[in-house]
Amino acid sequence: MDVLKKVPVREQDPKERAANFKEVCLGYNKEEAMEEAARCINCKNAQCVKGCPVAINIPGFIEKVKEGAIEEAYHVISESSALPAVCGRVCPQETQCEGKCIRGIKGEPISIGKLERFVADWARENGVKPAAVTEKKGKKVAVIGSGPAGLTCAGDLAKMGYDVTIFEALHEAGGVLVYGIPEFRLPKQDVVAKEIENVKALGVKIETNVVIGKSVTIDELMNEEGFDAVFIGSGAGLPKFMGIPGENANGVFSANEYLTRSNLMKAFDENANTPIMRGRKVAVVGGGNVAMDAARTALRLGAEVHIVYRRSEEELPARVEEVHHAKEEGIIFDLLTNPTEILEDDKGWVKGMKCIRMELGEPDESGRRRPVEIKDSEFVMEVDTVIMSLGTSPNPLISSTTEGLDTNKWKCIIADEGNGRTTKEGVYAGGDAVTGAATVILAMGAGKAAARGIDEYLNR
Repeated sequence: MDVLKKVPVREQDPKERAANFKEVCLGYNKEEAMEEAARCINCKNAQCVKGCPVAINIPGFIEKVKEGAIEEAYHVISESSALPAVCGRVCPQETQCEGKCIRGIKGEPISIGKLERFVADWARENGVKPAAVTEKKGKKVAVIGSGPAGLTCAGDLAKMGYDVTIFEALHEAGGVLVYGIPEFRLPKQDVVAKEIENVKALGVKIETNVVIGKSVTIDELMNEEGFDAVFIGSGAGLPKFMGIPGENANGVFSANEYLTRSNLMKAFDENANTPIMRGRKVAVVGGGNVAMDAARTALRLGAEVHIVYRRSEEELPARVEEVHHAKEEGIIFDLLTNPTEILEDDKGWVKGMKCIRMELGEPDESGRRRPVEIKDSEFVMEVDTVIMSLGTSPNPLISSTTEGLDTNKWKCIIADEGNGRTTKEGVYAGGDAVTGAATVILAMGAGKAAARGIDEYLNR
């Protein structure tokens, strides 16, 4: 065994997986997990923990894996995380826990994410559940949104003894975990649904088809329904567009709509009630994880797919693993390219997209080099479907129907980073509703912080 190298993780063959929605990464078995765990040097001052937004005791759970005590490893993780099987699959470990791993200085870092996934999957397959709390506090907390922030906050509050109800606008719980991340990255029934069941096993109730701001307001929850505090974890589901001519043409989607149709409404199934346009040649505009998800979904639906991004590969915001998988599957990257107009045929359908070549100039305020148009480099890309993946912002429905709840210029709820407290008494918020679109694990970290804040508020 080479202690400087990770134990390889088995994956579906790229040609096979490009034509199905089964999970790409097959994960470790017990022997592989124990071998990888044995590479950990069990640092006394563990930097990996400092890189984890929910502060999992990483050396502690890895030590248990090393010993083969997988159930004990699961309980160590469960002290900090309500969604380990999810995080093991979709967290950007390379910039967080693994990015700070001491083993990575002279070799490859420990595969912390893959080990977390193995432990969570083993626990699920062997019927191991997180421990429930019997002592109740007699106080009610409402959680808005059943995505990673809401589930985490609800789970932590339930462990503290609060009576927690989650209100979800859609017909299925899970938020972005069910509507935004494709099946081949995050299986819905085998992983997400089971993690949600674990949260419910703690005593959390979930009510679906409740649109806060329409079905009921936050003020009504607190003044009429008897909730002592509220956490807003409603995410950021309002898509952004470029504002170029032709964006209203038939065949132009936001990545949000495209993925929601495919994931939550099973639109990839020809027998589903909500069909989806199966383009022959699809352009996905953007370079983040959501763009990769949309592109890889369109590929599996039979299209030739192009990622169109105005900067170079070095600036792609998507995870390295996602870019690597997309390339393996045959997605074409048109970098340093920017759309200027979407062309329509005489029936209003997309027939092409005008683009211009770019080059990188001086750094902008984000530190990335600013893309600059190259004169006389315009060309037309022949496509019949365009998917815009340019980020999202919070839906203003909740903030506009809640008295005393302040937002910033981007319509994000203003909340204290340390405890989630908003400008309205008893109301806390976290995740994408506060920060704008970010990662699952950052939303979970915000949910944990808000749970602590709510607990302090209700025990003043």
